[in-house]
Amino acid sequence: MTGNGPIFIVEDNPMDVDLTVRAFRRRKVTNPVEIARDGEEALAWLPRWEAGEQVPVVILLDLKLPKVSGLEVLRRLKDHADLRRIPVVVLTTSTEEKDVQSAYSLGANSYIVKP
Repeated sequence: MTGNGPIFIVEDNPMDVDLTVRAFRRRKVTNPVEIARDGEEALAWLPRWEAGEQVPVVILLDLKLPKVSGLEVLRRLKDHADLRRIPVVVLTTSTEEKDVQSAYSLGANSYIVKP
């Protein structure tokens, strides 16, 4: 991973989080990993980053989240003047074309369908 900032995972499925973290370890990714388990928890990080906490080098974002949808999290991130440059990779089970189009329209950098 470029830079040593954190990787931010927004994912409600603990098994998916575990698989992702293990994959990072296998590839010797040494960045710290921070996790939000729903959209509301993800949005709670915005004021922390505004206050000076280190912003992530990348955000891995599920779309199907409890409380606040991944698309809403993406919208809020990309509407934020200081945070919009953080690359966001959507990692989701959704193959719906409307989700793909919405994610890219809101500024997602990549859209990957989980197996």
